[in-house]
Amino acid sequence: MKRRSFIKKAGIATAGLAGTSYLHGNFHSGLNYNSTVNIGVIGTGDRGGGLTSIINSIDNLNVIAACDILPFRLEEGLSKANSNPIGYSDYRALLDNKDVDAVIIASTFNTHSKIAIDAINAGKHVYCEKTLAKGYQGIDALVSKAKQSKNIFQTGHQYHSSRLYTHIVDLIKNGKVGNIISIECQWNRHGNWRRPVPDPQFERAINWRMYREFSGGLTAELCSHQIDFVNWVLEETPDQVMGVGGIDYWKDGRETFDNVHLTYRYPGGVTAKFTCLTSNAKDGYQINVMGDKGTIIIDMKHGWFHPEGKKNKQIGDVDGVSGATAKWDENKGYPLNIEHLEPSKQALIDFRDAVVNNTQPKSNIITGAEAAKCVQMGLDAMYNNTIVKWGIEPESH
Repeated sequence: MKRRSFIKKAGIATAGLAGTSYLHGNFHSGLNYNSTVNIGVIGTGDRGGGLTSIINSIDNLNVIAACDILPFRLEEGLSKANSNPIGYSDYRALLDNKDVDAVIIASTFNTHSKIAIDAINAGKHVYCEKTLAKGYQGIDALVSKAKQSKNIFQTGHQYHSSRLYTHIVDLIKNGKVGNIISIECQWNRHGNWRRPVPDPQFERAINWRMYREFSGGLTAELCSHQIDFVNWVLEETPDQVMGVGGIDYWKDGRETFDNVHLTYRYPGGVTAKFTCLTSNAKDGYQINVMGDKGTIIIDMKHGWFHPEGKKNKQIGDVDGVSGATAKWDENKGYPLNIEHLEPSKQALIDFRDAVVNNTQPKSNIITGAEAAKCVQMGLDAMYNNTIVKWGIEPESH
């Protein structure tokens, strides 16, 4: 197994997204600051490299190692850390490094279960990117292994860590929208979703999201966040799923769909719809939680409450401030204002705190597994053109 140490080449990449509702600067908690969690990043593509950049701005979280099978991508990933990490071409060599306390798994979707199980066996804490694992067997095997371990396991559904989303979930559960009637989710983009490839031999390694062997396509990479949110709000998993999708716009040899349309029916009577397009970006990312008292609308950074019937100028609990006056925002309703960090940064802080304080993450092995099974149900429904029921596994992809 090759092992190389790379010298950091570039400056520190900036972390966080612009926006007045976001907090900036390093975050401080009641954590024991004598405890630093040393991280190994497995998979240094867009997501792994992005998380590495964010870690630079978090106290007591330190990238000391990274691994990727593509040398040029590994070197780029290493350059994003401000800590001069060691580079590996084989993740098992990284797991052998006794100085690594925890790993971030940001490799291809189909490798998550195997790598995470190996990491648990090596005694590492695990932050596994969404979607947790591919296929029911991979999901069940990982859950079984994680339950046998005393180490921390966090699934990388970063919106589950967002304090904005947590606040909104609390509002919903406290009756803000009344009885939930329906939830409608979309994540629309306009682009072919491809990464540039320096040589054709790297096509499948770089654009793995396009190929069913490695990927769950849009459902696993995008819809999974919103599926996890719906499960969280309803405290249920769906009893049946139906859906359609196709390769209808980008005729470029891809195998995963360029548009998906899924409907999940939950035992409590709520239907949730998920749409993801790559050829029309209207309204981008959005979640609508619709109840008999009103609707909560959420995007990546903001939330709004739109009451049913005549709008009120005075509302007392939008911001948790009695008698607060809120401004009506176009047709969306009253803003739900709460200070919060960029979700990926908050998720990494939560992981650090969970490791140091030995506490259960909000986005854990169980919530991650439930969302992953919902993803597989959606894929089976679309690929097999059938209604898929929870607990019945007609998996063929």
